[in-house]
Order: sequence, then C-alpha cells, then structure tokens
Amino acid sequence: MAKSLIDVDEEALAEASALLGTKTKKDTVNTALREAAQRLRRAHALSALAERGEAGDFDQLLDKVNYRPRA
Repeated sequence: MAKSLIDVDEEALAEASALLGTKTKKDTVNTALREAAQRLRRAHALSALAERGEAGDFDQLLDKVNYRPRA
C-alpha cells in the first residue's frame, strides 16, 4: 500500500466514517474508495446490460419455445 499526503474535507470524512462504520481515517478512506469503485463497476455493468436489452440481444428469451426444449 502506498502512502499519500492529501488534504481531506474533515466534515465529509466524519460523515463517511459514520455511514461506513469505520473507526480510523485510513479505514474510512480505503473503504470509501473500494465502495465507490464497486458501485461504479455495477453501474457500468447495468448500463451495458440495458444497452444490450435495447439492442434486442435478449428478445429470443421472450418466447419460451426458443430456450426450453419440448419433451
């Protein structure tokens, strides 16, 4: 892990700490960074999925005959 000297908004840090349930500045910053990255990754995945849906990539699933073989 790298050390970085940064100016931090103390009010934002305190609020983030309370919301995240962290006790130290280091834990708060690292947890917030991880959560932000995870949320953005999920948002991008959802956007890509929505684009595929709009493009009709899943239209074949609208009719069960297309994906459930008859016995």
